[in-house]
Amino acid sequence: MSWYNRRLFLISAAALAGCGFTPAFAPGGAATRLQGRVLVDEPDSRPGYLLTRRFEERLGRANPAEYGLSYSIGLTDSAIAVSSTNVITRYNKIGTVTWALRDLETDKVLTSGKAESFTSYSASGTTVASQAAERDAETRLMAILTDQIITRLIADAEKLPT
Repeated sequence: MSWYNRRLFLISAAALAGCGFTPAFAPGGAATRLQGRVLVDEPDSRPGYLLTRRFEERLGRANPAEYGLSYSIGLTDSAIAVSSTNVITRYNKIGTVTWALRDLETDKVLTSGKAESFTSYSASGTTVASQAAERDAETRLMAILTDQIITRLIADAEKLPT
């Protein structure tokens, strides 16, 4: 029988409770200040739509909105694999999102930051397959970037006005 069992779990849980650890989404947790209260700027592109959709999946649609999230998305492709016939067969899709959370009443910026990441996709199939792979990579990348933004917002939630 391995050492990893319920006793270790209970000891860990007791240690976390002793240090004042509170789950972010628990009642009274810091992240509850964000749930259903952040209005994401209206998307003007597919990546913007993907960011907004993921944000609302994680934190809910603003009702009523207390905070506004402004963002600017930058996406680029970079060739990372070239065949012996000098044809690009794999790309990195590199993305950055510069964002700012502002109080909608005062329009004051409460916190801001920049999320950066990348995903890869294959371009070695047919044109349709390559385009589908690129769109899928874009969807994955926007989910990663949105999750980074939300993680940062949750970390800064304690500082937000109530």
